[in-house]
Amino acid sequence: MNKQDYRQIVKKYSAVTLLLLFFVLNSILTPNFFRISNLNNTITQICPMILCGMGMTLVISTGGIDISVGSIMALAGVLTAKLMSGIGLLPAVVISLFVAVLVGCFTGIMVGKLKLQAMVVTLGLMLALRGGAQVLCDGRDIYFNKLGDVGEELALWGTYKIMGVIPVQIIPIGICILFTWIMVEKTVLGRQIQAVGDSIRSSSLAGINTAKTMMTVYGLSALFAAFAGIFQAAKVSVAAGSSLGQLAELDAIAAAVIGGTPMIGGKAHVLGTVVGALIMQMITLTCVMNDIPDQYAQVFKAIIIVIAVFVQREQLK
Repeated sequence: MNKQDYRQIVKKYSAVTLLLLFFVLNSILTPNFFRISNLNNTITQICPMILCGMGMTLVISTGGIDISVGSIMALAGVLTAKLMSGIGLLPAVVISLFVAVLVGCFTGIMVGKLKLQAMVVTLGLMLALRGGAQVLCDGRDIYFNKLGDVGEELALWGTYKIMGVIPVQIIPIGICILFTWIMVEKTVLGRQIQAVGDSIRSSSLAGINTAKTMMTVYGLSALFAAFAGIFQAAKVSVAAGSSLGQLAELDAIAAAVIGGTPMIGGKAHVLGTVVGALIMQMITLTCVMNDIPDQYAQVFKAIIIVIAVFVQREQLK
C-alpha cells in the first residue's frame, strides 16, 4: 500500500476518525464523560439533528438545500400544541405532519417543476413559516403544564425513558435512520434521488420523473423536521414559535456535509450523517463538560465544517 492509498483511506474515514478522536480525548481529559446521564443527554439532544439531518441528506443528494426545516419544526410544534386541547393529541400530530408534508411538496414543485433555486424558495419559506408559527401562538410560548392531561401526554414524548433508562427519543432516531438507509441503498427511489443529484438533465432523459422525485424528497425532509419539532417541544414542555428549531437547519446541513454527502449532490451518505451529527454533539458536550464558553464550540464546529468541505473537494478531484 503506497502513500496515495493511505491518503485515500484517511479521507474516506476522516469523519469516523475524528469521532473516535473525540472519544479518546474526552476519556482522558473529561471527568465522568462516560456516565449514563451523559449518554441520555446525548440521545435527547441529538434527536432533532438526526431527524432533520436525514431529510437534509436526501435533499443535498439531489443537489438542493432546505433551510426551512427549523421553521417547519416551529410550525409543527406550535400547531400540535394549539390543536391538541380541542381534538386530542394524535389527531393534532397527524394534522401537523400533514401540513408539514404539504409545505415540503410545495417546495418540491417550486424546485423540481418550476426550476426555481432551492435556496431562494426555502429562504422564503423559512421566514414565512416562522412568522406563521408566531402568529398561531399569538407571539406567546405555549406551556404544556397549562393544557391539562393532553399537555402531560405530549410532555411524556420528551421525558419518558424505556425501562426507566433509555430516552424514548431513541425510537424516532432508529426508525428514521433505518427508513432512510433502506430507501437510499435498497430501493429504486433511492437510486433515482442520487441520479437526479448527479445530473438532472440526464435523469430526465433516462425517464425519471424529476419533479415527482423532488416532491418526495422535500416532502420527506419536511416530515422528518415536523417530527423533530414535536419531539423537541415535548422535551422542553413548551412550544415557542420564535425559538423552537432555531438554527436547526445549520446543524442538519453540517451533519450531512461532515458525514460525507457532497454539496453538489449525486450521493447520500446516511450513516455518515449520523457520524456527523455525533461529532457536532460531541463538540458541544466537550465544551459544556470542560466549562468552555459556547462561542468556542461554534468556532470549532465552523472549522470542522470547512475542513469537511475541503476533504470533499479533494475526493472529487
